[in-house]
Amino acid sequence: MRIQGIIGAVLMAVGGICPLLRVPIMGNWNYFDLDQRLAIAFYVLVVIALLGSLTKKAGLIRFAGWAAVVLVAITFVGIYFKTQGSFGFLHFKGLINRASGLVKYKWGWLPVFAGILALLTVRKPKVIVVNPMPEKPAV
Repeated sequence: MRIQGIIGAVLMAVGGICPLLRVPIMGNWNYFDLDQRLAIAFYVLVVIALLGSLTKKAGLIRFAGWAAVVLVAITFVGIYFKTQGSFGFLHFKGLINRASGLVKYKWGWLPVFAGILALLTVRKPKVIVVNPMPEKPAV
């Protein structure tokens, strides 16, 4: 449980600094280039996952995983609206759609999703209690 949580948190942290989007003319963007508030929230979740794995709290690790799923979904919605709004200076809707279609997702999402998957699949280890043999009553 501890190793899986640490691996998931490290994968998420590495994925956050990898290129997530390719924007024409501007280059590759990572989480901090997309939005600093989202990036700070993302790395707070990484720290929560690390703390949960170091204290062996499976619930805290899974909470960080589900919160990261929600945050990534919010990020995708934000990316859509940011690309549509960035090309708002164009006056034709078809041209806006074509220009926003030039924004491409990069490979940086793969470690993010792998880390989230590792956090979501953490389970509390089963504790096996071995009962000693019962004593025989004295006669």
